[in-house]
Amino acid sequence: MLPRHHDPVLAIATAPGRGAVGIVRISARQLSPFVQAFFGRSLPPREALYLPFSDADGIAIDRGLAIYFPGPNSFTGEDVLELQAHGGPVVLQLLLARCLQVAAQVGATSNLPVLPGLRLATAGEFSERAFLNDKIDLAQAEAIADLIDASTEAAARSAAQSLSGAFSKEVHALLAALTHLRMLVEATLDFPEEEIDFLQKADAAGQLERIQSSLKELFAKASQGALLREGIQVVIAGQPNAGKSSLLNALAGAELAIVTPIAGTTRDRVQETIQIEGVPIHVIDTAGLRESEDVVEKIGISRAWEAIAAADVVLFLHDLTRATQTDYLSGDAVIAQTLQAKLPTGVPVIEVWNKADAAPNSQGQAGITLSAKTGSGLDALRQALLQAAGWRPASGGNFIARERHIQALRRVEHHCELAADHLAAHAQSLDLLAEELRLAQGALGEITGEFSSDDLLGVIFSQFCIGK
Repeated sequence: MLPRHHDPVLAIATAPGRGAVGIVRISARQLSPFVQAFFGRSLPPREALYLPFSDADGIAIDRGLAIYFPGPNSFTGEDVLELQAHGGPVVLQLLLARCLQVAAQVGATSNLPVLPGLRLATAGEFSERAFLNDKIDLAQAEAIADLIDASTEAAARSAAQSLSGAFSKEVHALLAALTHLRMLVEATLDFPEEEIDFLQKADAAGQLERIQSSLKELFAKASQGALLREGIQVVIAGQPNAGKSSLLNALAGAELAIVTPIAGTTRDRVQETIQIEGVPIHVIDTAGLRESEDVVEKIGISRAWEAIAAADVVLFLHDLTRATQTDYLSGDAVIAQTLQAKLPTGVPVIEVWNKADAAPNSQGQAGITLSAKTGSGLDALRQALLQAAGWRPASGGNFIARERHIQALRRVEHHCELAADHLAAHAQSLDLLAEELRLAQGALGEITGEFSSDDLLGVIFSQFCIGK
């Protein structure tokens, strides 16, 4: 721990602004003297008491609930005091000031302050202390923030699964298997004349295959969890008047973008997040792609290409009513060539033909045919988006995951593949096999925080709420 981790800290634990209830939370290694000084009495553990919260003159700032959680049986593992008052900003600031004032008072039995060094907590500091005191691991700590930030029901349920330890349990099972195999390999290095037979009898190759199989399953689950957390960026691209803004409005179920028959109406990006089967889909409507001399429209088109280049999926929208016009098809061909040049490899492009209501007899178009006006074909588009994102129907066992978890699992997979190669080479590569297993173990331990740097912890917890 760093020196700051030993400081007593306090913060308002509820969201900024007015509310029915506001909470001030304090965490410290020893809170009993503070509790006695603040209330003039001790508090029973884990029992909510309705008490006055008084200022230095004994006048009540407010009346509310006080709950005292002696460590280590608390969220942070330290002594924790929660003051639940009315949720007015002024009331809560008065309580903060009073807590700091009491903490600075000289104790009755010494010349030391009641709670030396009490300060306002930084972002995520309560959760960070819970992690450092082994109350939760790093994946569970991150799940707290993900549960708060969840934008869909599926994401919230998955974050709750991670918070309960579902993700960590699978990581620990893999860690145990890797550790067992690593110790087995390293033990053989002390007996070089017997190492080949020893590893064969212990079925080292079979153990590694089972680890790789379990890793593959875990990676698939984590990828689904990352999708629930991050969602995908979908950009609607096409020529002017293809119906891009109408499609955005139809998917969102609201009139978000201005729709007119005038070409070039959309000059800048318009974004809305929708959800399909719990997956956040960030849909971006862009300016129509064409050659233009209009300065403002040219800026909009440039921004459209920037959005397209950063997309996870591109909806290339065509106009069915102009499907036989040579100049229109020529424009689409130019866009298709530019998409191929600008998009990174692997980014799917979904061909969508709009205005089916105005061209009911059109046939033979490759892709999805729909009408943004009537809504026909939208369900097929939604399913195509899920498929492009790699989403599978929820099985009830999803947990939330982050990009850093995905990257860590990719490194584990890489080291396991190299380990398999060294194992196949037998005695010539046992040192290298042991090293790859060690590296795989370290990469996997980064997920739960068993192997992590202070810099990584600082980045993670700085993104939390104050008071959490």
